[in-house]
Amino acid sequence: MVIYNTCSRQKIFYIYGMKIIADSGSTKTSWRIINNDGKIISTETSGINPFFRSSDDIERELRENLLPYTKNVEEIHFYGAGIINSEKAAIVVRALKQMYGEIPVNAYSDVVGAARSLSGNQAGIVCIIGTGSNACYYDGTNVVDAIPPLGFILGDEGSGAVMGKNLVGDYFKKVMPLKLRNKLQDRFDIVKEDVLERVYKQEKPNQYLAGFAVFLSENLEEKYCKDFIYRNLKSFVIRNVIKLNESYRLPVHFVGTVAYVFQDLLKNILKEEGLTVGNIIKEPVDELVKYHQEKDS
Repeated sequence: MVIYNTCSRQKIFYIYGMKIIADSGSTKTSWRIINNDGKIISTETSGINPFFRSSDDIERELRENLLPYTKNVEEIHFYGAGIINSEKAAIVVRALKQMYGEIPVNAYSDVVGAARSLSGNQAGIVCIIGTGSNACYYDGTNVVDAIPPLGFILGDEGSGAVMGKNLVGDYFKKVMPLKLRNKLQDRFDIVKEDVLERVYKQEKPNQYLAGFAVFLSENLEEKYCKDFIYRNLKSFVIRNVIKLNESYRLPVHFVGTVAYVFQDLLKNILKEEGLTVGNIIKEPVDELVKYHQEKDS
């Protein structure tokens, strides 16, 4: 049901939902509210990572941006970055229960979300390449083996944050061709002191660095950019995917903006390594809705 605020003519969505499915990355959280009549409403809030946010902080945002438009919620499934154990899951669960009461709230890692969205009930190698990166072996029910991502300083090969880090490094160290250095300067008005401040002294440097990766997609026809992307994605496959024992017998699936945008190069790399290309999707949330609907049917 859609109601208009008669003063501002702004649309206000009052959603009477039975179930909420959410997927949260570093930058945003995608919400899908499944109504009693089967209709699905979509909305977004900022990223919810329990490594960086408290239950009270999460609750404050969602009370303003989600709660006013959801009524009679009976069940929530939340998938998110940073949910690596029961302690981190409890931070998210506590925030949602403070809002909706003692309803069933399940919090899972983003890796579980990727596995369910990409592979359903089938075994496969499941990878995330977005702001960060990850790779695991999923047996159709559980994640049973994984390569630690280690973050953008020690790992996260192929991710937007690492590509951005390497791209900015190439710019300042004059590895990047002059023509592209000028284009990058025009695109981002890049200043060394500002970059150092954002990376070393401010919050969420991974998100900041990932913002530079769009430059690569905008200039994909340039040899430097194509070679750059190839090296970074190849590094992800070599250092993560093929280190999983099941990688050569199972399809290799991907989710994430970087994987989706550069999927042609990614497919070529997998074929070069003798790996089987699986599904490649941009976001998992809509497939997670299908997963839970089929599970409940």
